[in-house]
Parts: sequence; C-alpha cells; structure tokens
Amino acid sequence: MTEEFEPTDGNEFEEKVPITEEPMSGMDGITDDDKLWAFLAYVFTPIVPIILMLMEDKKNRPFIKAHNAQALAWGIVNVIGGTILSSVLFFCLGAPSIIIWAVGVYWGWQAYQGQEVTIPFVTDFVKKQGWA
Repeated sequence: MTEEFEPTDGNEFEEKVPITEEPMSGMDGITDDDKLWAFLAYVFTPIVPIILMLMEDKKNRPFIKAHNAQALAWGIVNVIGGTILSSVLFFCLGAPSIIIWAVGVYWGWQAYQGQEVTIPFVTDFVKKQGWA
C-alpha cells in the first residue's frame, strides 16, 4: 500500500516545517525569541531585565543585551521619576506612572518589530558605560 499526499493548491504538496529558534533569513541573527524578550524587558521593567541578566543563554545575545540594558536603565528612571511625579501630582491618581509605563510599552513594541530603540539620554548613557 502506498500513501498519497493531497495537493494543497492543485499542484504542490504541503510540507511540514519544524518550528525552531533559528533566525529568519535577512534578520541579522535576531530570533523571534530575542524580540519577545526585548519586548518583555520594556513592559515589565525592571523585573524582567534583572531576570535576563541571570539567564546565561539570553544575556549574551546582542539584540537582547542592547535592549535589556536600556530597559533596565529606563525602569529605574520610571520607578524613581514615576514615584516622585505621582507624589507631587497626587491629584492625578498615578497617571504620570501610567503614562511613563505606556511609553515603555511603545518602545517594547518597537523592539518586538526588530527595530533599534533610542531613548533620550538613557541610550547614550548605556552605550558610554559599555552595557550595550
């Protein structure tokens, strides 16, 4: 008995492609996993950047390393600045912290798209320190 494959569009046979963490061609070695971790680093900063620094297989990936350092520095600015602004502007009910967090989510989305994120002052500081 011989197994036959049904054509999917009339003249080609469907192939099963395994899902891997290998980079797609033309993406300069950036995997989907790298982009996801970069996104999470901005959204859940400073917790995820600290966790990423402890993960041996992630902390040395160039894309993750660059975004992780910025996300950690941004997270520290966010915690300090958001706390001060929310305290001074207590009548805003925490809106400054939410707005600052939303900007971080936007930068995370850019990282998820595979783009380089430039945060005023923070990016220059991180690069001068050699963290990224």
